[in-house]
Amino acid sequence: MRETAIIIKEKIKPKNPVLIVGLPGIGLIGQVVARYLAEELKGKRIADLYSPHFPHQVFMTKKGGMRLIKNKFYYMTGKKRDIVILSGDVQAISSVGQYEVSGVILDYIEKLHIREIITVGGYSTGKINDKRRIFGVATSLELKKDFEKLDVLFGSARGSIVGAAGLLPALCKLRGLRGVCLMGETHGGYVDIISAKSIVVLLSKYLNFKIDFTKLDKKAKESEKILRKVEEEIEKSTIMPYKPGEGSPSYIR
Repeated sequence: MRETAIIIKEKIKPKNPVLIVGLPGIGLIGQVVARYLAEELKGKRIADLYSPHFPHQVFMTKKGGMRLIKNKFYYMTGKKRDIVILSGDVQAISSVGQYEVSGVILDYIEKLHIREIITVGGYSTGKINDKRRIFGVATSLELKKDFEKLDVLFGSARGSIVGAAGLLPALCKLRGLRGVCLMGETHGGYVDIISAKSIVVLLSKYLNFKIDFTKLDKKAKESEKILRKVEEEIEKSTIMPYKPGEGSPSYIR
């Protein structure tokens, strides 16, 4: 394999579709959101993406087989808008790879007549807050206003967005599409289920779909207990937590 390729498993004709992208990054928020939506909304797998820009390894399966690292596209119908979800094992490991993979993704979604992209990532603050805020950046004023109505904070986040969460919306603008990156507030060093849930709730309101939060709530409670214990240990060790605006710039995925 010399180039990134998408293998189509099923052709679809979606109605006024939107793409939600959740790949591994800070707090694994995007990945948790995308996988939970695909599972709970019973998404149908329609395509797989393979790339030589992914790590040169394969996963061993429980049955003694193996599989390549990949990203997956899922599809589900909605009341007013259909949804396509992109989730996966990894992101491209180089800047060249990030641009190539993003280009292939955009080529594919244009064929599906998708005109709007929502990427999900995490915004690291280095501390654990009881209420996780959601920060956003958008390519259009109209999209910004839509999400501001749902309490997404624009203009408050600082730093750079590394990877697909920032690159896909930025590149889609060059093609006349519109995009927004939603970043859940998180410590940054741990899987943040609570922050992921806040974005799932937000997306359910924006796209008008119902979803069962039972499994996510259970995971969130378990995650919060662990995080609190970690925070207590950090305080005991007198390690000063990271504060935005001090030291190195924050990086968001």
